[in-house]
Amino acid sequence: MTDPVTDLLRSPLHDRHVALGARTGDFGGWEMPIQYAGVVEEHTAVREGVGVFDVSHLGKADVRGPGAVAFLDRCLTGALGGVPAGRAQYTLACDDASGGVVDDLIAYVRSDEEVFLVPNAANTAGLLARLRAAAPAGVDVVDRHRDFAVLAVQGPRADEVLTALGLPHGHGYMSFQDAGWSGAAVTVCRTGYTGERGYELVTPVEAAAALWDAVLASVEGVRPCGLGARDTLRTEMGYPLHGQDLTLGTTPVQAGASWAVGWDKPAFWGREVLLAERAAGPGRRLRGLAALDRGIPRPGMAVTRDGAEVGSVTSGTFSPTLKQGIGLALLDAAVGLDDEVAVDVRGRTSRFRVVKPPFVPSHVR
Repeated sequence: MTDPVTDLLRSPLHDRHVALGARTGDFGGWEMPIQYAGVVEEHTAVREGVGVFDVSHLGKADVRGPGAVAFLDRCLTGALGGVPAGRAQYTLACDDASGGVVDDLIAYVRSDEEVFLVPNAANTAGLLARLRAAAPAGVDVVDRHRDFAVLAVQGPRADEVLTALGLPHGHGYMSFQDAGWSGAAVTVCRTGYTGERGYELVTPVEAAAALWDAVLASVEGVRPCGLGARDTLRTEMGYPLHGQDLTLGTTPVQAGASWAVGWDKPAFWGREVLLAERAAGPGRRLRGLAALDRGIPRPGMAVTRDGAEVGSVTSGTFSPTLKQGIGLALLDAAVGLDDEVAVDVRGRTSRFRVVKPPFVPSHVR
């Protein structure tokens, strides 16, 4: 449904969030929970125990038909043709002319003829339009954005939740299994955006409320978490956010995402311009920033070195784990790791060290 005042789309769990006292906000055109008890409390629950996020705003789409995998392999950066059924791949859709990132997404391979895509909410319509325009006869690109809910169960105790629900767990990172729960289909994906061990549960919207309730009742201490904590968690891992760290004006080479590009593939959108940029070397790179004082960086803040501007912050926050300001910034390529830079934090100069993320260890596996 949409709100007559805000005209934002709402998750099938919206009433649950309101009942829990969530503060909500706009995420990609959806009214989603920002926080319940507080960002730091929810962040800590995921790092130390287990939390559950409603991420139903994320896009969903099916690509079906003979050669579906081969078609996507010619469009997206990742070498999707080598991904077996039951596995997922993080990949990028780039603009063919500029090499800039149209979106980053996860592709779940069901078979050579069926792939389930999860792009970002705000980019879903545009990405699907590009895919439809390129699709050969017999391959259909089907928008499933409003058909499924997605719950992200994240944290070192995530397996306890899945055990209590009787759902599959323990399968390898970036794999998925289909299951049933209380008469509803649930796809259990070993994926997430927090850097902790976890699962994303994809289920029809009709089953979402019952599954959400069951997750919250499954084990003692499971916490509902908002997208504010999801942002601090992903920033600690150095995971990029499209619209800030990845944009149409930022290429995978600049963003340090060359690992997500199948460079040996004969075709993918933006291939020629990206190969040329990689050979020449990018003029700027996405780097991490770790505060040397009390400064907290925010997107758009200028970064300087020796008084000269060398870039800008793309993501920034206070790290609840490290108790310091951290961020990501697009910096001139001449700025190296371990260099000291300055950030203009609301008129006050703060000192930062240039580092390579993640800021905290990954526990996804």
